Amino acid sequence: MTSSTATAAATTVTASRRRPLLRLVAIAACLPYLCLKLAWIAGSQLGVPDGSPLLEHRVTMALANGLTVLMDAAVIVLALLLTRPWGLRVPALLLAVPMWVATGLLAPIMVGFPLQMIVHRGDSGGADRPFLDGWVFAVVYGGFILQGLALGALFVGYARERWGHLWRGRMWELPTQTTAAAQRLTAASAAVLALIPAALRLLWACGFTAGRNTGGGRLMEVVYVGFLAAAVTGAWQLAFRRGRPLPVTVPLALIWVGSGAVACWGGWMSLAALVTSHDLADRPTPAMSLTYAVQMIVGLLVATVAAHHFADRSARNPR
Repeated sequence: MTSSTATAAATTVTASRRRPLLRLVAIAACLPYLCLKLAWIAGSQLGVPDGSPLLEHRVTMALANGLTVLMDAAVIVLALLLTRPWGLRVPALLLAVPMWVATGLLAPIMVGFPLQMIVHRGDSGGADRPFLDGWVFAVVYGGFILQGLALGALFVGYARERWGHLWRGRMWELPTQTTAAAQRLTAASAAVLALIPAALRLLWACGFTAGRNTGGGRLMEVVYVGFLAAAVTGAWQLAFRRGRPLPVTVPLALIWVGSGAVACWGGWMSLAALVTSHDLADRPTPAMSLTYAVQMIVGLLVATVAAHHFADRSARNPR
């Protein structure tokens, strides 16, 4: 047995031993959020202070809570799928799409919540009508961070085992692909469109209030600009073969995380505005709606670049 083969075998054994623990962490991290949501659906006010806006529209909030319960329960299904033998037989799209959505929804929380805790430590935010007690955010977002870390580690191991042959090598080693022109056009379109949400979010991060009807959250505007930049950079590198000495995994990782974050949160905020905004004053402004919509389009375009890459490389290197 060669040293490289022995190293690969040792890595496989270590990963197989680590998976049950990561699965347990992912599932356990879902429980506080699920318990809180189910309690609220049942009528409990645990963690919801008197006068909270959440108490004004109970039916709407019950439906929204039901949807988020299903979404968090999907994390448990993904944790099982990524660690059981039958998970390797699941069609690629049935796994990749939910995992991409989970990554996109969790990544901004994993980055933004710790930063907000550091920057705004000891600051109550000045809200006249807090809609949740402070401990709820720590419990829920702490659980989300654990979910993201555990699920991400499981997915990396799963993807390496199932699709590792599709991202081996460095950028300069990639052959010219049949969809190269389409990838370049898509990446360029995404880069141009990304200027719209990036510019608006940077203005709001700097304190401008034009086109924005919500206070606070300036740090998260910067976080979303970062994810936009990651998505566009990854798509540009992959489509135009920039960063030739880099491993192929670098632009693919930027695309996976960046496109998921901007597309899924753009879609989620658009949906939330339609479902929960009863008062005209609370509804997103046209500028905010434009930001969410264009951000979602940018994320989908960037994801398309990666999809073209995987389709071409899979055709050239079938397993």
